Amino acid sequence: MLQGFEPVGNHPKFKKSLELARNVAVTKTPVLLTGENGTGKKLIGRYIHAESARKNGSVEVVDCSLETAEVERRVLGFREADGRFQRGVLEVANGGTVIFAHIDALDENFQKRLYTILQELPDYELDVRVLATTTKNLSKLVGAGKFSRALLTYFSGAQIHLLPLRERGTDVELIAQGLTQEWCKENGIERLSLCSEASARLNEQQWNNNVTELRHTVRSAAAAATSDLIDIACFQASEKRAEGATTETDEDGVKLMSLREAEKLLIKKALVFT
Repeated sequence: MLQGFEPVGNHPKFKKSLELARNVAVTKTPVLLTGENGTGKKLIGRYIHAESARKNGSVEVVDCSLETAEVERRVLGFREADGRFQRGVLEVANGGTVIFAHIDALDENFQKRLYTILQELPDYELDVRVLATTTKNLSKLVGAGKFSRALLTYFSGAQIHLLPLRERGTDVELIAQGLTQEWCKENGIERLSLCSEASARLNEQQWNNNVTELRHTVRSAAAAATSDLIDIACFQASEKRAEGATTETDEDGVKLMSLREAEKLLIKKALVFT
């Protein structure tokens, strides 16, 4: 089982993607997860790990959008100033899973090197399941000479596409309910739920940043709740708080968000449920 929020949804295409994730989980096939930012690609990656025989192993995530030197250190390992060697993720995750997030952002030279490394894993007696995520069409990048054809071929065995929230209909409500429970667990709140009007409001939104944006909205509304129900007033209060929090700026003119009111709301909410 996953720790924390789990993938949920009733949309036929999402259910098909989840079924494919379960099917590939029992194999060693590398998987490419595609979709817009915030659609839950890393979540599905962790789900694949949790459904596999590797579930007791670790899951390591490499952000390929970082500087190339940092990505190389993360993958290959590095020596500390005191002489100690920090192992790379492929060693750390031996018996587990490595997720290469934003693999399209990987330096072109390191793409070729990574392909060679992945091909040679058995030679070093490393048993690692490899997943990758991208928001881009890698085939087009290959055609433009910006992505390694060999590396794309490595991930061609299984590809799972995740729909944006705006195409998943009432799945938004289900996800919001799950995010609400996630927030409750993190904050020691016994119970909290969305009223029907609030759910309808969420279903009407476009969610351009998908689950990432929905999570922020739900958490802000949950912090504004003073009972065991998140209603329209909670969303309105969180929106006003966000607007009001942008009135102060730092010395560079960057707008700051005040935490004082949010802290008060959390304390007040905790007292309601004790």
